[in-house]
Amino acid sequence: MFRPLKTHQIVVDVSVAVVLAMAGFLTSLPDRFISGSSAATLVVCVGFGAALAIRRLSPPLALAVAWVAAVVQMSASHPPALIDVAVFGVLYATAAYGSRVVFWLGFASAIGGAVVATAYIFFVLGAAGLTLQTVTVGVAVLVAATFALLLAWTAGALVRTGMRARANRLAQERAEAEASAEVERVRIARDMHDVVAHSLAVVIAQADGARYAAASDPEAASAALGTISGTARAALADVRVLLTQLRHSQSAGPQPMIADLEAVYAQVRAAGVDLRVDVDPAPAADPPAAVQLAVYRILQEALTNALRHGDGGPVTVRLAWLATRVDLGVHNPSQGDAAPGAGHGVIGMRERAQLAGGTLEAAAEDGSFVVRASIPVEVVA
Repeated sequence: MFRPLKTHQIVVDVSVAVVLAMAGFLTSLPDRFISGSSAATLVVCVGFGAALAIRRLSPPLALAVAWVAAVVQMSASHPPALIDVAVFGVLYATAAYGSRVVFWLGFASAIGGAVVATAYIFFVLGAAGLTLQTVTVGVAVLVAATFALLLAWTAGALVRTGMRARANRLAQERAEAEASAEVERVRIARDMHDVVAHSLAVVIAQADGARYAAASDPEAASAALGTISGTARAALADVRVLLTQLRHSQSAGPQPMIADLEAVYAQVRAAGVDLRVDVDPAPAADPPAAVQLAVYRILQEALTNALRHGDGGPVTVRLAWLATRVDLGVHNPSQGDAAPGAGHGVIGMRERAQLAGGTLEAAAEDGSFVVRASIPVEVVA
C-alpha cells in the first residue's frame, strides 16, 4: 500500500502540502468567521493537505482522504476554494503511481468528481431552478470540470507509460548484458578447458615416461622434466591471459594461430606419441583469425584425446586448406574401454567449429577415434 520514497521526495511532498493547506485556510478564514464554520474549514484544509502530502507515498489512501475532505466541504456548504487544487495532484498520483485498480479508480473519480462538483455548485450553492440558461451553464461547467480533472489524470497516465517504457528498456539492456556476459564466460571456460586439458595431458605423459626412464636413462628423464617444465609454464601463461580477460573484459588478449601448432605437435611427440602430420594443400594466404583459432583449438583437443585414450599407435593429422574451406581430420587408435566422445572435449570442439560456421563429427571407427571438421574460409589477402 505504501511506496518506497526517498527522503527528499517526502520532504518536498509534505512541504508543498503544508504551504497549500495554510494558504487555503488563510484565504477562506474571513468568510468562515462570518458564517461560524471555521472548524469545518480547518478540517477541509487539513484533509486535502494530508491527501496531497501522501499522494506519492500511498495513492489509494490519498484518493480516499481527498473524497472524505470533499464530502466534509460539501456538508458544510463551503464553496470551491484554493485548497481544492490538491485534487489535481491526487488524481495525477493515482494515474502515475497507483496500481491497476487505483489507476481506474482515479479515472472514475475524475468523471464522478466533475459530475458531483457541477451538481453541488448549481443545485446546492446556487439553488437555481432548471431553466435553459442554467442547464447551458451547467453543461459548460461540467465539460470544463471534466476536462480539467481528466487532464491531471491523463498527465499521470503519460508519466506512468514513460516509466514503464524506461523500466522495460533497462530490463532489456540488463538481459542483453547478461546474455553477452554468459557468452563470454562460456568462451573463456572453453579456452580454459582447452589449455588446461592439453597441458595436463602432456605433463602426465611426460611424468610417466620420466618415472619409468629415471633408473635406466637419466638423460631421457631430464628431457622429460624439461618438457614438463616448459609445458607448465606455457599453460600458466595462457591461464593468466584468460584470467586477465575475466578481470578486464575490454582486452581480449592474444589468441593462438596455426603457426603455434608446431609447438603443440612438438609437445605431443615429446610425450611419446607417433604423430604424423599431413598438410596438403597448405594455405595460400593468411586465413581469418577466427578460422585459425578454431583449427588450433580443435586440433589441440583432438590430440589431447589421443594422449588420454590412445593405445600407443600412430596418430594421424590431415589438414587441407582449400579455396573456400579447410578440412581437418585426426585419427588415433583408441583403447577398447575409452569413450573420448563422452566428455566436454568433443562438445567444445563442435562448438568451436559451429562458431566459425563449420561442422564437426567425432566417432569411433574400426578401432580408432576419428575427428573430422570442415570450416569455411574467406582468405585475407
